[in-house]
Amino acid sequence: MNLRQLSQFVAVAEELHFGRAADRLGMTQPPLSQSIQALEEELGVALFARTRRSVALTAVGAEWLPHVRQVLEGAASLPETARRLARGQLGSLRLAFVSIAAYSILPELISSFKAAFPAVDVSLREATSDVQIEALLAGEIDAGLIIPQTGLQAGLAYRPLLREPLVAAVPQDWVESGRIDCADGRLVFGEVLGEPLILFPRQSAPAFHDIVTSFYALNRAEPAIVQEAIQMQTIIALVAVGLGLALVPRSLMALQRDGVRYLPLAGEAPEIETGLVWRRRDPLPTVAHLVEMAGE
Repeated sequence: MNLRQLSQFVAVAEELHFGRAADRLGMTQPPLSQSIQALEEELGVALFARTRRSVALTAVGAEWLPHVRQVLEGAASLPETARRLARGQLGSLRLAFVSIAAYSILPELISSFKAAFPAVDVSLREATSDVQIEALLAGEIDAGLIIPQTGLQAGLAYRPLLREPLVAAVPQDWVESGRIDCADGRLVFGEVLGEPLILFPRQSAPAFHDIVTSFYALNRAEPAIVQEAIQMQTIIALVAVGLGLALVPRSLMALQRDGVRYLPLAGEAPEIETGLVWRRRDPLPTVAHLVEMAGE
């Protein structure tokens, strides 16, 4: 069974006359009759009831007709579907992101992308930078928003998108009790060097971990890491219950939670970068659009 036979079946079903259907198809009647007979034999189903004077659809043939039309319409749309896929106007995009991106660049980027390419199916996955790199190399995602790492694999491309300073997330009780002094709304980092710290594990976010620990080293101190966590929401929740302080990107100030106070650091604060990573070789058209849009 092929599309040509299906088109012939529709022509006969609409004309209910083999001669007129043959004229419509630009062929003679005998090969058309043979083709329909071969189709019925392959299906094991009678599609037409024939007499010397009339042709009629059987009950099965009448119910099969709309299904055949649907197949033919779908086949006719395949060339344009291929062109739309090649233009990145259709298809899919699997994007992963670190938790901090959800409070900075991710919402605007996805909103803009969906507005420009509404027919593209976008799936999102939260993951740490190291997990994203592995998923990219394995072909499990198409692109990722990561905190960049040194020594990025040669097969991956990277574009920086955002740099922002770190701020201190501290328990509200520390401020209210006078445990730390922030009269001008800023925190002198030297006052909290000995306080317990909540931080990403280095394996999951080596760049972020090193930025924080290097800032302590710059202040001639060792961080008193009391707890590690791989999600910013978890880190802020631990700050809220008074377990310790955390240094977080400024965009995290959008994550308001009872029991937490965000304080800019006095003096020059360390900065964290977030960027887009994707496979360098043969990126999907949808990924190319995402890269272009992220750059804008």
